[in-house]
Amino acid sequence: MEDCIFCKIIKGEIPSKKFYEDDEILAFDNINPVAPIHILVIPKKHIPSVAHLEKEDEAIVGKIYGVINKLAEEMGFKEKGFKVVVNCGKDGGQEVMHLHFHVLAGEDLCKKFT
Repeated sequence: MEDCIFCKIIKGEIPSKKFYEDDEILAFDNINPVAPIHILVIPKKHIPSVAHLEKEDEAIVGKIYGVINKLAEEMGFKEKGFKVVVNCGKDGGQEVMHLHFHVLAGEDLCKKFT
């Protein structure tokens, strides 16, 4: 998608602080964090939202959760805990229409997001 900000980040047209990248997935720092650690993990394939997932996308979603677990281990927040948030559609709070997983950590999130 030409006007998708996440597609532009994937193409390198917009700079980002990357934490992980392979042929299918990119994880990068959120520029408007709501927690001390706020990483976005996205598929490189443009999928507008969870509601747009197809059978063929099941493997990438599983792989994304594997990447999230790997980042939690490497960055040292796996033991204390973290939150993964996926918004779907405008009413669900999704601001960028490209499937993305918010990984939040670094503080007690129960007090902040209940």
